[in-house]
Amino acid sequence: MTTRCLSDRDPETPWARLSEHIAEHMGLHFPHERLADLQRGLAGAADEWGFDDVAACVDWLLSAPLNKAQLQVLATHLTVGETYFFRDKKTFDVLASRVLPELIHARRGREQRLRLWSAGCCSGEEAYSLAILLHGLLPDLADWHVTILGTDINARFIRKAVAGSYREWSFRDAPSDFKERYFNRTEDGYYAIRPEIKQLVTFEHVNLVEDIYPSLATDTNAMDLIFCRNVLMYFTPAQTTKVIKNLHHALMDGGWLAVSPSEASQALFAQFVTLNCPGVILYQKSDAGSRASHVPWAPPATATPPPEATSAPPEAPPAPPPEVPPLGESGPAPCAVAASLYEQGRYGEAADTLLASFAGHAPGPGAFALLARALANQGRLADALAWCDRWIAADKMDAAGHYLRAVVLLEHGRQDDARGSLQRVLYLEPTFVLAHFALGSLARSRDKHDEADKHLANTLNLLSRLQPHDVLPESDGLTAGRLTETITAMTAPGNTR
Repeated sequence: MTTRCLSDRDPETPWARLSEHIAEHMGLHFPHERLADLQRGLAGAADEWGFDDVAACVDWLLSAPLNKAQLQVLATHLTVGETYFFRDKKTFDVLASRVLPELIHARRGREQRLRLWSAGCCSGEEAYSLAILLHGLLPDLADWHVTILGTDINARFIRKAVAGSYREWSFRDAPSDFKERYFNRTEDGYYAIRPEIKQLVTFEHVNLVEDIYPSLATDTNAMDLIFCRNVLMYFTPAQTTKVIKNLHHALMDGGWLAVSPSEASQALFAQFVTLNCPGVILYQKSDAGSRASHVPWAPPATATPPPEATSAPPEAPPAPPPEVPPLGESGPAPCAVAASLYEQGRYGEAADTLLASFAGHAPGPGAFALLARALANQGRLADALAWCDRWIAADKMDAAGHYLRAVVLLEHGRQDDARGSLQRVLYLEPTFVLAHFALGSLARSRDKHDEADKHLANTLNLLSRLQPHDVLPESDGLTAGRLTETITAMTAPGNTR
């Protein structure tokens, strides 16, 4: 393969223009000092597309807007797949000795649910490491509703993660008996994750720069812990700020964000409270602007002694919250104020605004709907479900109310009840795209593949009638084109969920 000499410092050169396109659509940032990485990745992509000349491939990519198929191939060659089980052991030690025990203690006997997200999960080792950690910390795991989500921009990584089969290289820092306890040796020399661990984790293709989150439709809301390590370093500064803001919104109050040490920055994470442990920095969301109170730390029987931790004061004061118009006779209606707060990710304030307004006037279905969504995004599922029921009682024919009720029930682990609500949605509105998709996903999770295929085929048929950029109702911004890509990836050969 040959490469023509191109002047790469000129912002109008093909390489610079391609770098801009990749940054805009994928979030991957290739400044001049990383041009060699871009050229190396493009060489692999050009070879896959059948080009003998890398520069000709660049010209082809610039001849029209980048499409999704091109972006998928580029993601394969421009993202690094270097990971292994329990990578950065110090972080997992802090999770095992402090963060997860506190969450477990706070939830035990109440809503026994935990939600974790490995954003940029690569081939799945990190997400499965979290599952294995929880498996050891929760002897009554069967009594809990645990969601562990792994996402990545690279569809090939996701397919490998779903397969859950690994070579020796993925275990290079694991304890000696680790493989025997959690994996089954296969005839071809791989190690397959055991079913009781695998069933705890789901994997999805997510572009952290372009996709909408948090979202009830994609299950990226109300997270207790988000791992986003060795990901932010590839983004432009503006995109990094946007991603951190969205991740902050996706966390419950008191939830935790873990990034790699090289990405830690008080300037970037000023809206979080910093937890410093030896060799580890974690960030905690606290809408009150101060460190959330913790329950007394009680180590599990198998945990190592807890690290000595201190809460570091911010190096710079957090940015003030956006101004919201005051309520009053001459001001905007409470529902409008609450909607503004909701759009800013201030779900607790949105809920409080609505609840306070209910004392002065009889709310309508729209207020019930907004309140139910705000509560669900806070992880207050019992309250969200109660207000869904109020919404439905006020307008029994509104399919959206039954759909949100189904989503909340799914988060609650009540699959049979959720299925009934989704069927009610389709009775009221047979073309409700997300209800078909949810039923298909639910059937796949229960290994009812014929039923799943029927619902996913119906979903694709309805999506084919829409424009790719059309936003789906009740989706928090999910487009028809994006959902089509998700279903295509789900149903690809070798992808069993």
